[in-house]
Amino acid sequence: MNTQEKSVRQRIRKGAILFSLLLFPVTLFYFSPVLILESAAEGLVNGSLIVFTVMFFGAMVLGRAWCGWACPGAGLQEMLAPINDQRLEQPRDWIKWAIWIPWILSIALTAFFAGGYNGVDFFYQTHNGISITNTFGYVIYYSVLTLFITVALVSGRRGACHRICWMSPFMILGRTVGNTLRLPSLHLAADASRCVKCQSCTKHCSMSLDVTQLVQAGTLEHAECILCGKCVDTCKQGAIRFTFGNHH
Repeated sequence: MNTQEKSVRQRIRKGAILFSLLLFPVTLFYFSPVLILESAAEGLVNGSLIVFTVMFFGAMVLGRAWCGWACPGAGLQEMLAPINDQRLEQPRDWIKWAIWIPWILSIALTAFFAGGYNGVDFFYQTHNGISITNTFGYVIYYSVLTLFITVALVSGRRGACHRICWMSPFMILGRTVGNTLRLPSLHLAADASRCVKCQSCTKHCSMSLDVTQLVQAGTLEHAECILCGKCVDTCKQGAIRFTFGNHH
């Protein structure tokens, strides 16, 4: 793939996540960590529970490609890059797990005490499938935006992805299960013999990973890799590529 084709791929990716951000007022409730609790109390499987389940199973094959190519939060944070694009030398990924585990337990306990799930309402609390239709909805919407913006601006590159995202653990666990089952999947392959250690891949990594070190180790499998392909498209030596199959 030549340089122009690589550039086109990144333009398509950035266009996709920005489009997802524009749709966020419509889709917000399908990613809601709060409505999943409210619906559990009513014994209902809501849209966000279904979406998170799809993320888990999808990650077995596609890894965290959602985070790199379709997440509205990704679009928001990449828009903020010109303000603070500092690499996170200490990502503190444990923070999101400290949030996620109690939240998941709360959902399970809420559903249990409600007598379990006895119905499905994918469009729960939406108006004809649209999330934000009133003043209170916009308060929620702008509160979420403010949270992501604040964390990203204070922390640096994709800070919210590392520290507060409640969706990424579903995909990390799904990817782990897929790898354990040795399922063929979309992943990055490295050819250490081509690497000249120019550090370009590391410098441009969306998730502040030491990609050069991973290339030298011969594997690019990492829980925080979002398959954005920036390392692929910035490597002039062709040491990194997308591939699909079993990487064990």
